Amino acid sequence: MSKKTIPIFLVFLIMGFGDAVGPFVGLAKNEFHLSNTLAFIIPFLGFLMFGLLSVPMGIYQDRKGKKFILELGLIIALLGLIIPIFGLNSFPKFLLTVLLLGIGATILQVAGNPIMRDVSEEGKYSRNLSLGQFVKAIGSLSGPIIPVIAARYFNADWRVMFPIYSFFILITIISVASLKIEEKKDDNQKPATIKSCLSLLKNRYVLMMVLGIFLYVGAEVSISSGIPVHLKSRFGMDIQKLGLLGTGLFFTALVAGRFLGGVILNWIKAEKFFIITSFISIISLMGLFTGIKLIVIISVVFIGLGFANIFPLIFSITIERMPEKTNELSGLMITAIVGGAILPPVMGFLSDIFSTTTGFLVPVLAILYILWLALSNKNREVKV
Repeated sequence: MSKKTIPIFLVFLIMGFGDAVGPFVGLAKNEFHLSNTLAFIIPFLGFLMFGLLSVPMGIYQDRKGKKFILELGLIIALLGLIIPIFGLNSFPKFLLTVLLLGIGATILQVAGNPIMRDVSEEGKYSRNLSLGQFVKAIGSLSGPIIPVIAARYFNADWRVMFPIYSFFILITIISVASLKIEEKKDDNQKPATIKSCLSLLKNRYVLMMVLGIFLYVGAEVSISSGIPVHLKSRFGMDIQKLGLLGTGLFFTALVAGRFLGGVILNWIKAEKFFIITSFISIISLMGLFTGIKLIVIISVVFIGLGFANIFPLIFSITIERMPEKTNELSGLMITAIVGGAILPPVMGFLSDIFSTTTGFLVPVLAILYILWLALSNKNREVKV
């Protein structure tokens, strides 16, 4: 593994800090005595940034370079985290923190995923992107874990997250600033524009892969939010007493799967592994419909393992097919993360009308599409 990848892996860790907006909902609700409606503005702001900023930042990145955009994202995230260090006495100030952290995380996603290709050895992009997602998952897990450790062992409250996150971002800024990167770009390539970016959606292959990102992220958020509700309503299981910490079982499997994916991709081509992991995902999802508690719990673990590498595989396969459009594609695919805000309400609607089991049809249909997408890539049915 190249030394140049280390600072980029640190960037992926910082990306994971952006996922702390999930745990922030309950923590901020208690801190500021919020209604449910106000509390759920917090994650909405994070998803909103992906929808609004990804394409414009992809275009700006085409002009200024990935390293510059990477540093910009780190600085904005750091500014957001510094605010509460000097006092967090109002909800609007906290929303500003979340907003800046969301902007920073969005920018880091736009620049970090494609820049990994620039620092990776030939043929190792998919592997390194999966390992990057593994590191990102560690950052994501820090959101629910740090407040628990702080309260239990150090008699500190959840705000200790902000100086800890700020420290890691400072280290990352320094390491990225000292990194020399030869960004891969075609000298004859025309500068990206909003029109050239959106016109890529006329390409059937690009549209299908972007839709794959949209549906995958929606499926992941649907599963992570739906599993504890399903276990509680179907089997009366108290997740906290089991020590699974809500969606901890799913996310632990997700982390393990991303690490394993990074190892497996040393020997298996990305297109083939895409099919394998998609099959594992759809078969595991079927286990949720059995109504047998042990099978459902085992299925949750294998869903996490199956889901783990879908995002980096779709992203890296698309970039490798059209490397001359890296910045535009990155903007489009990161924009598609808004699927995480669209599919879960649909799942919740079905769950309210029918049952929590029926609600899982939403991620099942999403992953069926992704399985078809994986088979299409392997069989070269889709032309660029």
